[in-house]
Amino acid sequence: MILTKLAYKSLLNRRASVLLTLFTIAISVMLLLSIERIRVDAKSSFSNTISGTDLIVGARTGDIQLLLSSVFRIGHTNNGVSWQSYEYITHQRGVKWSIPISLGDSHKGQAVLGTTLDYFAHYQFAKKQHLTFNQGHAFTAINEVVLGSDVANSLNYKLGDQIVISHGMGNTSFHHHKDNPFKVIGILNATGTPVDKTLHIPLAAIDLIHGSSAHNKHDEHDEHDEHEKHNDLTGHPKQITAFLMGFDSPLYTLQIRRNINQYKKEALLGIMPTVTLKELWQMLAIVEKVLLLFSGVVVLVSLLGMLTTLLANLNQRRRELAILRSVGARPWQLFTLISIESLLTTLLGCIVGSALYYLVMLLASSYLQSHAGISVNIAMLSYYELTLIGVIMAAGFIIGLIPATRAYFYSLSDGMSIKI
Repeated sequence: MILTKLAYKSLLNRRASVLLTLFTIAISVMLLLSIERIRVDAKSSFSNTISGTDLIVGARTGDIQLLLSSVFRIGHTNNGVSWQSYEYITHQRGVKWSIPISLGDSHKGQAVLGTTLDYFAHYQFAKKQHLTFNQGHAFTAINEVVLGSDVANSLNYKLGDQIVISHGMGNTSFHHHKDNPFKVIGILNATGTPVDKTLHIPLAAIDLIHGSSAHNKHDEHDEHDEHEKHNDLTGHPKQITAFLMGFDSPLYTLQIRRNINQYKKEALLGIMPTVTLKELWQMLAIVEKVLLLFSGVVVLVSLLGMLTTLLANLNQRRRELAILRSVGARPWQLFTLISIESLLTTLLGCIVGSALYYLVMLLASSYLQSHAGISVNIAMLSYYELTLIGVIMAAGFIIGLIPATRAYFYSLSDGMSIKI
């Protein structure tokens, strides 16, 4: 107890250098915990890019290719799904809801997705969060478009603006559908998912813009038919890119998935997005390893910094140690004193670092959600995180033994007075 009090007073006496060491450890602990939390939550958020969807169905390709094209808008599928097959499959028993999606068009490099109003009702991301509107509402007419938050922000669009869709994905647009401009009717809130970079139009509009000349020839004589077409947001497309499904029970999911994969009329593939996302993350496991390596290096550097500071201070404290010996302190007591000092510095660094970690997570959580799609879970430190802090404490104590051992031998060699 006396040694602990003496160690505390000694740290106060050297507060400038101690605060610098403590701050270094605190920053490293904060970075370690933050990186670990972001790593865990990034994996979780990646797995929840699409949530609450039991099956994704598309033309038979590969599981990951279908996921990338339908959810992440990366790449494309050569074939689609016929509308007849879509209607047949989605009318099976146990199907709770379905969302047809049609891709292949773009606007200034951003993907255009044709779908139905069921998309806004049933599509979920993160921890089963529904899409919400920042401005406006879902499309109600065939010539209206709903923008993702990134599209609206990067291109400076607002409600009422007119947009021309182009045929072709990405920055390669083969044809501009200038005859059929779309009016911005809604802007979604940020989700941190590919939805933010997507323009949503009615499924019927896909057929309209691809067959606009035929549509005009048939409808110019009959305004009533045109009115009907504009109110029919689904239409009867020949084919769609893919469709999402939700079921009443997991048993229906497995049964219908098997039926889809054995479907005779068309070569179709049904994938479970949660399973395929995990497979995709395993392919990106190198990212996890790099983050863990970075965390380890940060902690190692801070502990080596503490060792350097302690050793530098120790040489200046030889007179102090000699005075302590002169008043009766034994070498092992000086060894214990230096060890306690390093342990206290590490402990305070861990406490301050943990407090900084919570502060940073609170300040950065909304930014990470909206810009990186990482839903940060701010909770009590997990067992693994506490273990990491325990390892830092142990490492700090072990490193503190090096200057403590030197102090022990200094006290023996210097005796009661330091030799200069």
